[in-house]
Amino acid sequence: MNAKRTRAGRPVLINAGSGARGGGWLPPLFDGWEHVRVDVDPAVGPDLVASVTDLSAIPTGCADAVWSAHCIEHLFAHEVLTAIGEFRRVLRSDGFACIIVPDLQAIAEWIATDRLHETIYESSAGPVTAHDMLWGFGPAIERGDAAMAHRCGFTPSVFLQRLSDGGFAEIVLRRRPNLELAGLCLCRPSANPEKREAVMARLGL
Repeated sequence: MNAKRTRAGRPVLINAGSGARGGGWLPPLFDGWEHVRVDVDPAVGPDLVASVTDLSAIPTGCADAVWSAHCIEHLFAHEVLTAIGEFRRVLRSDGFACIIVPDLQAIAEWIATDRLHETIYESSAGPVTAHDMLWGFGPAIERGDAAMAHRCGFTPSVFLQRLSDGGFAEIVLRRRPNLELAGLCLCRPSANPEKREAVMARLGL
């Protein structure tokens, strides 16, 4: 991928842990962008087969945004900061990352009330339970996709600390429906809070 923007001048999105093409929701903000899909599983046909802990095939400072939804919980805890550092590295000086993970603090209420296997929400792949959000999507793991297992987890304070350690200048943390945490990570502080809020609204945060 070229470090410059495309000839059409389109901004560049790195979709880290993309999954199958068309299999995951992307915010309307990214309509019309150049999408670079990165996934460790070659079967999903990504543009780049790679772990998010090693994006060395992508030049430094070439992307306008990184989108990573339900990806970094599949890493071991000691690998998380490496992945976040890679997200920061590939971004331009005015770029941002949006990272979404399961919210273990919220999920704990389902466990405490003995609802481990009750459906929390319906996904395109089928019903998702608290058990799935803790340890990975059971049906996929049962089919032999061990990469779908979760190897670490996040509460709000832990998530915020990991994002802060990754070198971003400003971080906004939000809780989302379906027991998710979302972090908007800016490479440089926002000079216009209203513009930042408008971007967050278009990201569904």
